[in-house]
Amino acid sequence: MAGSDSYLLERRARLLGPNVPTFYKNPVHLVKGEGVWLWDAEGRKYLDCYNNVPHVGHCNPRVVEAIHRQASALNTHTRYLHEGMLDYIERLTATMHSDLTTAVMTCTGSEANDIALRMAEVVTGRRGIIATDATYHGNTALVSQLSRSNVPEGGFGLSEYFRHIKAPDSYRDADPDGSLFADAVAEKIAELEKSSHGFAALIVCPFFLNEGFPTQVEGWLKPAEEVVRKAGGLLICDEVQSGFGRIGSHFWAYERQAVRPDIVVLGKPMANGHPVGAVVSSLEIMTTFRNGFRYFNTFGGNPVSCAAAMAVLEELQEQQLMSNAQTVGEYALDRLRELQKKYECIGDVRGNGLVFGAEFVLDKETMEPASEFADTIVNAMRHKGVLLSKLGRYKNTLKIRPPMPFSIENATLLFDTLEEVLAIHEIRR
Repeated sequence: MAGSDSYLLERRARLLGPNVPTFYKNPVHLVKGEGVWLWDAEGRKYLDCYNNVPHVGHCNPRVVEAIHRQASALNTHTRYLHEGMLDYIERLTATMHSDLTTAVMTCTGSEANDIALRMAEVVTGRRGIIATDATYHGNTALVSQLSRSNVPEGGFGLSEYFRHIKAPDSYRDADPDGSLFADAVAEKIAELEKSSHGFAALIVCPFFLNEGFPTQVEGWLKPAEEVVRKAGGLLICDEVQSGFGRIGSHFWAYERQAVRPDIVVLGKPMANGHPVGAVVSSLEIMTTFRNGFRYFNTFGGNPVSCAAAMAVLEELQEQQLMSNAQTVGEYALDRLRELQKKYECIGDVRGNGLVFGAEFVLDKETMEPASEFADTIVNAMRHKGVLLSKLGRYKNTLKIRPPMPFSIENATLLFDTLEEVLAIHEIRR
């Protein structure tokens, strides 16, 4: 059958090559989206509890109209003058701390992180980069070396410039004030300083989202920032997943950490699915970078992309979606804690705003990860019409990260369904 899932999978393999990932054991063939809902080719409706790319909701009318309006007037690269990109950067940087006033517009977060690392090199004169061992920052030849979860077999030998520290894990490894993490950063800085590379920067997601978003007090990252400053390095905060009000309490996760990053990297949710990314820095850093590298991005900052991105900022503010994230997130954690009391397989519950989840374990005493069980739950939820995922070092933590209009009513459906699934599949002893 021309439109069947098996036919589409065969075409993907033939046209895209092998090992192109899909979600779920039985992939979903999506054809339509609206708000927090998605529909497949057979007309089945799904509650989207995963996608942060449509940040203000699938097919958001304000964003669709902005794209249509600008595409109907002009779209070209940035070697011509156009106020759209300038207006957007002014509006964007106004949400950040006072030193962050300039930006490079890109198409993806990968490009943005690549630029951030080059900024760190040209500003410090050194190349050594520190990241956690359970993170992800993109897929360029340079940036892909930051990830330890999927180490490439090939490459250009760039891994020598990177050092990895153990990702924070509030469930298993107590570090209440971030001092142990800071000590680990200091140790890797010393290691890099003994090499020919030196220490240039620490790059982190300030919410440690790919690491499983461990529970942290406000200001937890501050000791590590102080270590970085003392060594003359830069702090790069990758807000691709954690920014734009998602955590509810703050517009940027770095604010909750009480740090002042030198560079902020943005991507996925910036324009609700239109390919937009950015690197934000001080004028001093940007000037050094611009004088040190000849950088141009054909599509980065084009008028249509900037119109879409501006519409996202407007929608976030006018619909008070950050406040919504805070309210719904608190309700979600309450529901998760209720489930934790009822089901032994839930070892830990955590999150802020519209990032929340539960860590599954085989035994609460040993904290042995239940990775296969997490996969079972994710796939069972898909068949119940709820889309979510899993992540963390052991891939045993539910990753629930819905579009920002996600409501308490939506969350109620999510957790009622999750309880049905847990009742069926709970680990038996």
